[in-house]
Amino acid sequence: MNTFSSDHLTLGVCDYPEHVPAEDWPKHSEQQKQIGLAIVRLAEFSWTKLEPVEGKFDWQWLDEAINIYADQGLKIVLCTPTATPPAWLIQKYPEILPVDEQGRIKKFGSRRHYDHASPIYRKECVRIVTAMAQRYGQHPAVIGWQTDNELGHEGTGCSYGGASAAEFPAWLRTKYGSLDNLNEAWGTSFWSQTYNEWDQIEPPNLTAVRQANPSQVLDFKRFCSAMIEQFQILQIDVLRALSPGRFITHNFVTFSAESDLYRLCEKLDFVAWDSYPVGMLEFFATWESEEVKSSYARTGHPDLVSLHHDLYRGLKGGTGFWVMEQQCGHANWAQYNPLPADGAVKLWSAQAWSHGADVLMYFRWRACHMAQEIMHSGLLHQNGKPDRGFHEVAELDPSNFPLAPVEAKVAVLHDYDSLWAYDQQPHNKDLSYWLQFTMFYSALRKLGVDVDIIHPRQLADKQYKLVVAPALTLMTDEIAEALNKYHKGLFVFGPRTAFRNESGRVAEQGQFEKIEALVGCQLTNFDSLRPTLKQTIKEHNSSSTIEASLWCEGYAPTTGAPIWCYQGGPLDGQAAVNQNGLVTVVGALSLELIEKVLVHNLQKAELDYMHLPDGVRVSQRGTRKLVCNFNQSDVCWNGVTLPAVSYQWLTN
Repeated sequence: MNTFSSDHLTLGVCDYPEHVPAEDWPKHSEQQKQIGLAIVRLAEFSWTKLEPVEGKFDWQWLDEAINIYADQGLKIVLCTPTATPPAWLIQKYPEILPVDEQGRIKKFGSRRHYDHASPIYRKECVRIVTAMAQRYGQHPAVIGWQTDNELGHEGTGCSYGGASAAEFPAWLRTKYGSLDNLNEAWGTSFWSQTYNEWDQIEPPNLTAVRQANPSQVLDFKRFCSAMIEQFQILQIDVLRALSPGRFITHNFVTFSAESDLYRLCEKLDFVAWDSYPVGMLEFFATWESEEVKSSYARTGHPDLVSLHHDLYRGLKGGTGFWVMEQQCGHANWAQYNPLPADGAVKLWSAQAWSHGADVLMYFRWRACHMAQEIMHSGLLHQNGKPDRGFHEVAELDPSNFPLAPVEAKVAVLHDYDSLWAYDQQPHNKDLSYWLQFTMFYSALRKLGVDVDIIHPRQLADKQYKLVVAPALTLMTDEIAEALNKYHKGLFVFGPRTAFRNESGRVAEQGQFEKIEALVGCQLTNFDSLRPTLKQTIKEHNSSSTIEASLWCEGYAPTTGAPIWCYQGGPLDGQAAVNQNGLVTVVGALSLELIEKVLVHNLQKAELDYMHLPDGVRVSQRGTRKLVCNFNQSDVCWNGVTLPAVSYQWLTN
């Protein structure tokens, strides 16, 4: 459902009129209309402003703001203000506050200071959302709602005490049915961890000496994700009843790992996310040097940004998504916050469109005068004068960006259970799920290949010529069935594939137990490499060699055959890459090896690819191809000069 429709990219802005004098609102709305903005997001974090004391509401300011924007023809997205429970609410119900991993109560004074499982807070949230929806749910200018804000972000997805600690055993009892089943799933015979009463089970924090039981941690992650999902559904149910015909969405974040977003977005009409390319560099893979990070310091790395566009487009099966917050100047929250390059805002906007964004909302309208975000820029400076982002947005012509599907022929598989299981026991301090995932994703993007990022269960919905599973380490029966039934194209699997079963234990028959017929090999051993330790890999029946780092695992082919083998070291002679008909398994982490394997499979699938210069990326939406240059210098490519920090249309 989307009560706002357009045949081209739509631009909007996140505004906080309550942060500036009311006499500035008419001018702001006029300026927004003049530079081509069509939508304004309002009322996020405004609970105290709307309800200064319990039960006494002040709607006048929001009534006035909405009407001023509506008079300019601007459409409104309202936010439920539940990310910021007021001080009076915390004073009355201090048990709402969450508990961190160190057992400390998180205090009032920031945001998302609540336990998602708290029945008291859930009741209060239903009350404020009901009041807002009753007043504005049928306002002609209100086209939709955003629930809360960045659910679970910044370490707020889990509470290790209070309501969550009380609810966790009950959730486990529903899941397992008996303590015998739980003890078996968690392997509690190890270190005498066996439970004989449900109330003996606590959240997995502050465990003595070493890490908590990884299966317990995995289930706690699932539990916390379920609590967030329940928390959001309560709001969605209210909005559906009182604001029919309006869409409901949520703004997700960079490299989200706090909840299973495939489940969290099921009842949303579409997905939105908050894009901050410069700040995102701090999440960059460890194989890149500070020199490389510096080269993208003012534009962000193209693959990290595009990965998120593709991820959020794919959560609901490839539907159009929104960027609810698009960086338009310097941010305030990263370790380093350089000023973006001239042209970066236009470049990010075009890139978002090319990956399937239907709407871009810039954050924020006017830079804040107070509190935590005082160093964060907006389209206007604090003094109300236009910042550079203002002029770049004004120069964009949305009609140049027609809406159309992104028709990718390659799928990259993603799974939150695998993420949680991988990162709990990485076996190498420089490794993580997202790092390994990004290596495969970035290799495809460097080859100019458009991709869908989807969950394995979504494979049945569309035919792909190539499916890449970078880090599908946790293999459930559901996923195994989806993989074994999919015979429509080529497969490439990465290291650690199918190493664990649903509870996080290693499969009884070892790696690949549920998909051995598919991959045609068995694991012999794995090797975690120190930063300076390299492993040589030799192509079968060739003198070509490359070096791997971080991680290597050897395979013994059953029905498959080695195409790359280890040379020297403890895995000498064993397969590093095994091929079994249409299926290839890559056991070593090497950007060069990954690219070679992907090129080989793209050729077999008869898919077009190109070797792009560093920082140059190509993507296609509908019939239009866009080439983006994220470098801060001109690049000559295919006889064309690509200006620094720019985009242009690519003609065949």
